[in-house]
Amino acid sequence: MSKRCLKIGVVGMGVMGRLYAKRLLAGEIDGGGLAAVCVRDGGRLAALEAEIPVRGFASYEEFLRSGIEAVLIATPHFSHMELGAAALEAGLHVLVEKPIAADVASAKLLIAAHRDTRQVFAAMFNQRTNPAYARLRKMVADGELGAIQRIQWTVTDWFRPHLYYTSSPWRATWGGEGGGVLINQCPHQLDLYQWIFGMPQSVRAFCQYGRFHDIEVEDSVTAYLEHANGATGLFVTTTGEAPGVNRLEVAGDAGLVVIADGVFRFRKNAVRTSTMVRTATEPFLKPEFTETTADASNPGEQHTGILRNFVAACLHGAAPIAPAAEGIRSLELANAMLYSSAIGQTLTLPLDADAYRRWLDDKIEGSRYRDGN
Repeated sequence: MSKRCLKIGVVGMGVMGRLYAKRLLAGEIDGGGLAAVCVRDGGRLAALEAEIPVRGFASYEEFLRSGIEAVLIATPHFSHMELGAAALEAGLHVLVEKPIAADVASAKLLIAAHRDTRQVFAAMFNQRTNPAYARLRKMVADGELGAIQRIQWTVTDWFRPHLYYTSSPWRATWGGEGGGVLINQCPHQLDLYQWIFGMPQSVRAFCQYGRFHDIEVEDSVTAYLEHANGATGLFVTTTGEAPGVNRLEVAGDAGLVVIADGVFRFRKNAVRTSTMVRTATEPFLKPEFTETTADASNPGEQHTGILRNFVAACLHGAAPIAPAAEGIRSLELANAMLYSSAIGQTLTLPLDADAYRRWLDDKIEGSRYRDGN
């Protein structure tokens, strides 16, 4: 008896869309098969026939009616809401690239279109498959670090030359992407931040636009976050620094975790800091600690892992690793950072999504890319 194969259609044949299509064609995703692709540009579709030998559609409506069972959306950000909602309303399973939309207001509309719980609706937050971050999340949830005091994430290994931004006209424009490093590269880290630590209650950010590149959106960001329990966060990112670093520090009452350079380092206090503060009998006494290290160089299954999980969820009811509805949280952090910087104020969350959308619409109106929608 032949195995059940989920018929998947990929819309968008850019870098990531072609990657997903080839992995499906190569049989890397157990139970998943590539049944069709959709590209708006008929000329590009014809050129792809030899590379991606499956049925191709220039019409998204015909693509949805072609007999596919699931849609993988790998198009520019502003199209995610419309394409995703149409696929959900057509009764199909949906896997959408990050971010799930360009702004919170659009994300809410997309999430509202998911009304049938039998449909799987997931997002490509592939960093959730990284064992180091999964381990840290469990430590936080289990209280192994005690109360979280400080989170500091420096993500400056996203270096991009200017050639990257000129490779497609929609890149690094308000009209094409709706932002820069926060909306393109950092949805992964912003998703992990909220996945591990929860949402902060306030955000104050400082964004620099075109500091390192001739672009209209942010390529350098420093943000300060505060949580309801008093924990503070510092998030720093840029696409203009080299060699750059990806370093996450988490200080808790019970110790310190540092994930950097392929090492997971945990310094566990013998006595919790809150206890030492109250009971120390010497003025400079510090808690003793023991240090353990573990290899954190294995990133996990990444995109392939999310694809496999998506297929398993569609065929066998497996729990999605990254439900798309959770994608609104990382998007809210990105939007809040941009808006906080724009108005020069600390924002209390939840974000005023309509106010942000009005601000974004003004930026789109002045964007050099005017075909984003």
